[in-house]
Amino acid sequence: MPHASQHVQQLNPYAIALCATARWIASRHWVPATGGNFSIRDGEHNALVTASGKDKGELSPHDLLPVSWAEGPLECPGTPSAETALHARLYQLDPAIKAVLHTHSVQSTVFSRIIQADHYTFTGYEMQKAIRGQQSHQQDCPIAIFDNTQDIPALADLVQQQWPQVRSASALLVRGHGLYVWGQSLEEAKRHLEGWEFLIHCELERIRLTGDL
Repeated sequence: MPHASQHVQQLNPYAIALCATARWIASRHWVPATGGNFSIRDGEHNALVTASGKDKGELSPHDLLPVSWAEGPLECPGTPSAETALHARLYQLDPAIKAVLHTHSVQSTVFSRIIQADHYTFTGYEMQKAIRGQQSHQQDCPIAIFDNTQDIPALADLVQQQWPQVRSASALLVRGHGLYVWGQSLEEAKRHLEGWEFLIHCELERIRLTGDL
C-alpha cells in the first residue's frame, strides 16, 4: 500500500502533467541514462522535483519529491536531483516561472562545447518566435553559456548575477552538460525546450556545413 502522502501526490494534477511531459521529452532522446531533471511549482515557496536517478521515460508522480525553500535552506524528504538548487533559485528569481526543464540532448551538449564565448546570439530563424518576447526572425535571440561545475549553488549564484541577460532567453546552457529552459506554464516551458533544441540543432548543422562559427 502506498503511503498516504504518496497517494495524494499521485493525484496531484501538476505531478501528472509533469510526468507526461517527461515521457514526451524522453521519447525525443533528450534525457539518456536517467539524465536530466524537471520541476513544477506547487506553491509560492514549493515545487515538485524529479528524484535522483529516475528513468524519465518511465516517470510517475511517486518519483517526484516536494521541495521547499520557505525557510531559506532547501528542505526535501528524500534525495532530489543534484541540480535542485538551481531550479529553486530560478523560481525565486522570477515568481512567474511555473516549470523548469533540464535536458541532455546530443546537440545542446555538443553546441555548448564548441562555443567558447559566454553567450551566443541566434538570428534569422523563424523559430525564434517560439521563445517568449521574440517577435521576429530579425530580432537578436541570445542565450547565456555557463561553465560546468558540480557546485550547483555556485552555479545558481552566477545565474543570479547575470539574471537580466539570462531571463530574456527563458533558457541557459551549461557547457558540456545540457540545456535549462523555463516558462510561465508547463506548456510554455515545453515550447521553449522544443524551440531551443530546434535552434541549436539548426546552428550545429549550419556550422558543420559552412565551417563558420
